[in-house]
Amino acid sequence: MISARVFNLLALVSLLFLPGLVWAGDDWKPLDPAFLALKAPAVEKDADAEILRWEVFIDDSQEDLIFNHYVCIKVFSERGVESHGKVDIEYLDKFRIKDIAARTIKPDGSILELKKDSVFERTIVKISGLKIKAKSFAVPGIEPGAIIEYRYKEVRSLASAKNLKLYFQRTIPVHQVKYYLKPNEFLGAMNTFTFNGQNVNFVKEKNGFYSTTMTNLPAYREEAHMPPEDKIRTWMLVYYTRESKVDPQKYWATIGKAIYEEFKPLTKVNDDVRKATTEAMGNASTADEKLLKILEFCRTKIKNANSDTSGLTAEEIKKMKDNHNPGDTLKRGYGTGNDIDCLFIAMATAAGFEARLALMPNRSEFFFDPSFPNMYFLDGGEIAVKVDGQWKFYDPSGKYVTIGMLPWGYEGVNALITDPKEPAWVKTVMSEPEKSLEKRVARLKLTEDGTMEGDVVMAYTGHGALEKKRYNDDDTPDKREETLRAIVKSQWGNAELSNLKIENVTDQFKPFTYSFHIKISGYAQRTGKRIFVQPSFFQNNKRPLFAASERKYPVYFHYPWAEQDDVQIELPDGYALDNAEAPQPIGAGEISWNKVELAITQDGKFLVFKRNFMFGAKGNILFPPNVYGTLKQLFDAYHQQDGHTITLKQKAAAQ
Repeated sequence: MISARVFNLLALVSLLFLPGLVWAGDDWKPLDPAFLALKAPAVEKDADAEILRWEVFIDDSQEDLIFNHYVCIKVFSERGVESHGKVDIEYLDKFRIKDIAARTIKPDGSILELKKDSVFERTIVKISGLKIKAKSFAVPGIEPGAIIEYRYKEVRSLASAKNLKLYFQRTIPVHQVKYYLKPNEFLGAMNTFTFNGQNVNFVKEKNGFYSTTMTNLPAYREEAHMPPEDKIRTWMLVYYTRESKVDPQKYWATIGKAIYEEFKPLTKVNDDVRKATTEAMGNASTADEKLLKILEFCRTKIKNANSDTSGLTAEEIKKMKDNHNPGDTLKRGYGTGNDIDCLFIAMATAAGFEARLALMPNRSEFFFDPSFPNMYFLDGGEIAVKVDGQWKFYDPSGKYVTIGMLPWGYEGVNALITDPKEPAWVKTVMSEPEKSLEKRVARLKLTEDGTMEGDVVMAYTGHGALEKKRYNDDDTPDKREETLRAIVKSQWGNAELSNLKIENVTDQFKPFTYSFHIKISGYAQRTGKRIFVQPSFFQNNKRPLFAASERKYPVYFHYPWAEQDDVQIELPDGYALDNAEAPQPIGAGEISWNKVELAITQDGKFLVFKRNFMFGAKGNILFPPNVYGTLKQLFDAYHQQDGHTITLKQKAAAQ
């Protein structure tokens, strides 16, 4: 996926870090007496804690971008004490956090200061090669009625406030949020746009600063399967422009032409490219077959230096020379993701296709509208090739992306096809459910005491495989097994696992596969001469998808998907089916269905259960809140169907 040459890294960084709270200065600002006297929450009556004042001073006038953060929180309950007793100040590895100070003002007015040696640092998570760290501390003497204050400085080296995200809503209610920003006059005029809330402007303050304020903000609360946070939360984008008014159509036409010209020399076709293209296509005859062969060549013959699994050592990557054209990439056999994408464009062109770089937004982060003229939201680049008059999209450098698909965040979005004359917006295709299939097979034996034991295989394709591979590829074998054990434990807490195998983790084309031997005590229930068992093994112990009776936000599934379960259960000696009616199929037209087959082998020894589930056909993955009740009923019906129980009866003793 092309990104480095086109997109501002700061935009990506801003997505990963949510600015905290702020006050400039070495001394604590006097508290409003009303804060000390506050006995109950004011913004939301049932809140366990509320932010009283949240201020951030941002200085963009220097070489580094400087933030001074301050937050003041009032705690009202024991649950508030539990949730705010520890503070994590999150930041990226390349940022610096310094001058942390905190204190607790108890209800009787006494003050406890945080000791400097009480702050520790840890790594929280690693995302796409970027480490998210945190400086953490326990709040001293916190109790209901107490006020927590903390402040710190954040330094982003060689950065600016260009395309800076300012968040107003938090996970608890906020009395007041105030941002102070000193803009960089050399970058143009500062502009802002507020999303999911009333637009507020910056007003001039002293010493070159401008400020903007919001008050009485309700808490932002997560719901199961909801749109990305930036589609829900109230936030503001700060950006600089040279023009007072920008026409979206002209803006995107200019961007599309400029990016095309920038990449033109990087996709140049030479004799080496033509020769490699001919050899890669072999005897392929159709357009799709030719492009498939070219894509496979780029994936397998060129080592991706941006991938953790390239096989290149750190020393080899350090010594790598820059590739200036596709010929260099072919000759050296390695390149960045950008180099590989440019090689694909060149080879597709050599094969007689019209190939272009396509810029696109990521719907995992935001639902983009081209009427907003800002490159900030186009954080991805894929390759568009015209086949039989239609644009098809490819991800040559996306190692685990299934051929014919894009990462799910780039499917079903408006893509800008770059062109020297007429750039155009084209919507990418969303893959159908069967492309992202979880295929599960279980060969099990049920004993008279209700124990279920046997062998299980779970294979993932499409988007599911991509997520599994990306999560596991840089882990050790022991860590991968630990992840699998955690998955099984979350469903069957008492399960015993052995013979664990995790296959195709770094394979570009094969399904990601788990296999293991499992033993679950008490899986079935015995009452007298009968045993009650749930044949839908892979749905056993799973909770309903939607528990809440009401909903505030839309329901949003990341992508369409399908599931296929093939379960065979050997029955206990001396038992036979007493009741084995299969539940009737349930569905929602072409959008979704769940079909179950239940049978007994002719010798009466094995119960055979098959389940086929599908959801999201025709790109139906987003549903407004007003249809939540209907959607919940559908998934509740699926859950009830999956929980269907059959009865085994002990045979009468032979005379």
